[in-house]
Amino acid sequence: MKDVYFVGAIRTAVGKKNGALSSWRPDELFAEVLKGLLGQASVEPSEIEDVICGIVTQVGEQGFVVPRLASLVAGFPETVPGVTVNRQCGSSLTAINMAAAYIASGMRDVVVAGGCEIMSKFAIGAEWFGATLNNGQPAGMPFGPKYLERVGQLTDQGQAAEMIAEKWGISKEECDEFAYNSHQRAAKATQNGLFDREILPLEVEDGEGGKRVHKTDETIRPDTSMEKLAGLKTVFGTKMITAGNSSPISDGASAVLMMSGDKVKELGVKPLARFVGSAVTGADPVLMLTGPIRATELVLNKTGLAMDDLDVIEINEAFSPVPLAWGKEHHPDWEKVNPNGGAISLGHPVGNSGCRLTVTAIHELHRTHKRYGMITLCTGGGMAPATIIENVR
Repeated sequence: MKDVYFVGAIRTAVGKKNGALSSWRPDELFAEVLKGLLGQASVEPSEIEDVICGIVTQVGEQGFVVPRLASLVAGFPETVPGVTVNRQCGSSLTAINMAAAYIASGMRDVVVAGGCEIMSKFAIGAEWFGATLNNGQPAGMPFGPKYLERVGQLTDQGQAAEMIAEKWGISKEECDEFAYNSHQRAAKATQNGLFDREILPLEVEDGEGGKRVHKTDETIRPDTSMEKLAGLKTVFGTKMITAGNSSPISDGASAVLMMSGDKVKELGVKPLARFVGSAVTGADPVLMLTGPIRATELVLNKTGLAMDDLDVIEINEAFSPVPLAWGKEHHPDWEKVNPNGGAISLGHPVGNSGCRLTVTAIHELHRTHKRYGMITLCTGGGMAPATIIENVR
């Protein structure tokens, strides 16, 4: 098996719903990230053997094969192919794990993996809600009677989050406190410039016919408080899940450039991190969001590491109960978990989030001169990928 390295890692600043990135075409936004990535790594696009992009809602402008279109828009050679991956919220982390498998096996030497999602345009489920067949009949829902017979019931993710909170004894106050801390950490990190090295500044429309540079995550609320969070109405028909302790609808793109150890030496590039290992699991499709608990156990076992070996842990904050329940099972040092905030404050452009978490973890390991990082996410349908990386600088 070949060693696999990250030699570039970049992302857009996340855009809020109907914010700075909402008018972008996905292929053109991802093209900007591709150009920025190769500029960061000083690698010629002709070296790229594949571009793998995680996208959840593959419809309209976000349909077809966005990474192939984006590579052409970016000016890459016609020989650069692309493929789109959908493992719901784990899509772009799965793209990274697939790229690593290609490289480790010797099938590829240079692969871009990333994610892109413009949720302002393409709501979750847009690929089936209102869709019709060629004969004009409704295309139908993906959840058929045999599936429903197996799982027993359909829950939306907000309801699943509350079920998790109840099962693990998590209170509404704990959920709000977790959300408050996420915003405070993200606001502090932004103020101190901790995201500057990972964010690609983009020129965007300012809404008044002019242009401005978008380089700051728009979803952070530094002025939130426990009182404000407590006063928000509950949603999804729940008793404790609110917009405040859930991740916001948002837009963004990110990418990493991955390379075999042999190619690193041949090109003389300086790697950022090493891919250590990955795991993926299914989980209860009704609770749905508990997958990171088992995925963490699996990836630690596969890599021979322990929780105490991890220096940075990026677990996606789809809803506060997700990392809180995970924490009750794994007992982490919470100072290592989402140290600069997570999806509740930084947004969750679903297909993009796994790669965004990875980009952030790589740069945080460099900043703190620490060694190991882990990334994991829950997903729709009850699944979870997990990945461990190692700082090599």
